Amino acid sequence: MTNVLGRKLTSLNGKWQVIIDPNDAGEGVGIGKDAKAKGKTDFLEYSFDETTTLNVPGDFNSQMPELTYYESSVWYKKTFTYHKTDKRLFLHFGAANYIADVYFNGEKIGSHEGGFTPFQFEITDKVKEENSIVVRVNNQRHKDGIPAMGYDWFNYGGLTRDVNLIETPATYIVDYFVQLKKASLNQIEGWIKLSGNKAKQQVRLLIPEAKINYVITTNDTGYAHYELKAKLALWSPWQPKLYSVQIKAETDSINEAIGFRTIESKATAILLNGKSIFLKGVNIHEEISIEKRKAINEKDALQLLTAAKELGCNFVRLTHYPHNEYMVRLADKMGILLWEEIPMWQNIAFGEPGMQSRMENMMKEMIQRDQNRSSIIIWSMSNETRPTPARTASLISLASVVRQKDSTRLIASALNHINFNKNVVTIDDSLCSVLDVVGVNAYLGWYRQWLAEPKDYVWQSPFNKPLIMTEFGAEALYGHHGSADTASNWTEEYQEHVYKDNIVMLKNIPFLSGTTPWILYDFRSERRMNGTYQKGWNRKGLLSDKGEKKKAWYVMKTFYDSIP
Repeated sequence: MTNVLGRKLTSLNGKWQVIIDPNDAGEGVGIGKDAKAKGKTDFLEYSFDETTTLNVPGDFNSQMPELTYYESSVWYKKTFTYHKTDKRLFLHFGAANYIADVYFNGEKIGSHEGGFTPFQFEITDKVKEENSIVVRVNNQRHKDGIPAMGYDWFNYGGLTRDVNLIETPATYIVDYFVQLKKASLNQIEGWIKLSGNKAKQQVRLLIPEAKINYVITTNDTGYAHYELKAKLALWSPWQPKLYSVQIKAETDSINEAIGFRTIESKATAILLNGKSIFLKGVNIHEEISIEKRKAINEKDALQLLTAAKELGCNFVRLTHYPHNEYMVRLADKMGILLWEEIPMWQNIAFGEPGMQSRMENMMKEMIQRDQNRSSIIIWSMSNETRPTPARTASLISLASVVRQKDSTRLIASALNHINFNKNVVTIDDSLCSVLDVVGVNAYLGWYRQWLAEPKDYVWQSPFNKPLIMTEFGAEALYGHHGSADTASNWTEEYQEHVYKDNIVMLKNIPFLSGTTPWILYDFRSERRMNGTYQKGWNRKGLLSDKGEKKKAWYVMKTFYDSIP
């Protein structure tokens, strides 16, 4: 369901009992059944110890030293009391990384794959007065997973987002879309979907401040499409106006704060509310680096987005997966545009059985959660995937799914397989033909050396589409100073020099519509094994893990301040 935070919630956050299962043997011994020994000869080879607990939401890696690099199963248990009513009841998880098996009162009620999108199970007919939830969460990496093996961020496992009980009427508003019609500044187009026995109802859409009181009737499947004229103050980074939107059916009602804006690409420009905009952005991981943990709440989101605003950003690329819902809702309030993507990162097993359905399901879950967020302007399908026939066919098919789900936003992918011929750079990935915006990751001065002076580089593209330079930069250890011409010294001066050179080049790309340097904060990554400078950290941050500004931060800040 959409807009979980707008519903009647009972939080199950807090301390959960846990069993650590390094050999993933718990299913075989029946942990999910949460049984009790019966009789004198009966015994069980597991138990949930009252003293062994983890905080939910939260990653397990940062809560117990012995779990820092743990990649296997942890079993979680929570009990609750419930007084049965005539309402429907759902058990909702904001996310669990990576695979979750959910047991309710000893019965397995379902599973979910994917570490960054929400899922739920209806327990209306299963709930009793005293209830037990057991969840097996396994964060082991898989060759056919999304993401796959070897990704360059920390593998935080566990119940990493909110867990709630949600009560709804017997027939409730399960989903809806309330946004401006594509390319229209005064016409709202959307739909409403009901779930339950009374599918055909009169439904009222109200936006009191805009004097909108519109009545529609759902069909026999509970669905209704609508279009209506509206005079609205448009949402933008300069005026992040949100309206109180109410949807009232005969059996249910729900409220949400929604902004209205249009986003389009026209030739090589990105148009916000019909006017060209340059996206002054930065990449952000869902991590509070100074505390070595996953970001989990609104306070964490505020820290990250405030740091982006201080840099001069109007745009953030949420890498490399959907961040928690607090992040996107706060971006709505703060006026920050967003790129949101699923974790199709590098070595994805395109063409393998089940892969297409998994990626489509993740995309649908992301869109359903965030489809009414005015801040989100780009749905991204992938990052740095090799352009094989299987990959290109899969992503072209996925683009079609995205457009069916939401035709109002732009579709992008971040690419790194482009053609370098001395000082001439050509974007030649055929996937660009189905993208609205092309993202390119190019680490000139770091992974790729300059073959000419930065001012002499010529970028060209046959696709006539806007380009966002989605990743560029270099590593530096904060406070380490020295030579500006030797990469292996890991100095702030070298990183600063790389940024200055890249900005010279970027200014000469005629179809450039935005930049997102890699990355805002230094972040944890097990694959970063330089024992002198990295020590398990990717040091490409403009800020250190403690939030200290490196020299490159000031270079980027000056560049953004120079752009209207």
